[in-house]
Amino acid sequence: MLKILNGILAILGGVGASLALFWLMNFAVERLPSKWSERLKPWVFAGPAVLFITIFLVYPAVRTIVISFFDKRGENFIGIDNYTSLFGDSAFHNTILNTLLWLLIVPAFAVATGLLVAVLADRLGPKAEKGTKSLIFLPMAISMVGASTIFRFVYEWRPAGDPQIGLLNAVWTALGGEPQVWLQQSTGRLNSLLLMVILIWMQTGYCMVLLSSAIKGVPEDTVEAARMDGANEVQAFFRIVVPQIWATVVTVFITVFIGVMKIFDIVYVMTGGNFNTNVVALAFFKELFEFSNDGRSAAIVVILLIAVTPVMYYQVRRFKAEEAMR
Repeated sequence: MLKILNGILAILGGVGASLALFWLMNFAVERLPSKWSERLKPWVFAGPAVLFITIFLVYPAVRTIVISFFDKRGENFIGIDNYTSLFGDSAFHNTILNTLLWLLIVPAFAVATGLLVAVLADRLGPKAEKGTKSLIFLPMAISMVGASTIFRFVYEWRPAGDPQIGLLNAVWTALGGEPQVWLQQSTGRLNSLLLMVILIWMQTGYCMVLLSSAIKGVPEDTVEAARMDGANEVQAFFRIVVPQIWATVVTVFITVFIGVMKIFDIVYVMTGGNFNTNVVALAFFKELFEFSNDGRSAAIVVILLIAVTPVMYYQVRRFKAEEAMR
């Protein structure tokens, strides 16, 4: 109870302090001559945000880039040795390959599944549609650690002869197979694929909600015109509906894509990066907290930053283009 009270007080105090700060700054600026007041007013509202972004985002990013050129303790300059060491490490090659597989598979399947569910749910009655969408969206309310804990029971293994409490092994043995330690099955990267299922399960609801909203915005007369021209439901969907919601599809895909690039929790909880399941974000965590290697961990972060920058740039360009068309 005390923790809840402290949380409420912290929220009220933070919001109250912010409102008081903006009110005082606005009050002071309005007392200035009109020429200076008009110039300074934008900074009254944007200034604190810019300051916090600089302190908590820009400075740490620059500091991380600098540290990536230093040794394990961050004391001696060693140039690009951390980068050459990483790219010469076969384990890091495997980590990059795993991350690429996550990026190729999860966004595509999450968006495709979300689009399929959105189309099917929209064909139900209003009450059934709301209930169905609520159930499918529900995993978004669960943290990645919580979802991983749920799926640990799904993939749980017991020796042959013992009752299988894991859903997957229960089904597998019912079909006549032997119980499998699924999360150690690295052949064909099966264990990594099973981990990806967790994130797809979580992201499908998010994709469904946005894509369903876009589908509802498609003018019905364009679909009816296609049907009158002889198009069946599949042709009308892919040739009429999808082109009109393509901007939303791309936006949702990129949003999920960026989230996958930072994936950490699921792999950490389920396998700890063992059995060929490691990803870039978890590699950074291990280098920093397990091996206490500041320089190498910073280099991994810089590599991740470089990888995500083109995606962010493309996303910003898309937003600007859409704003210009409005």
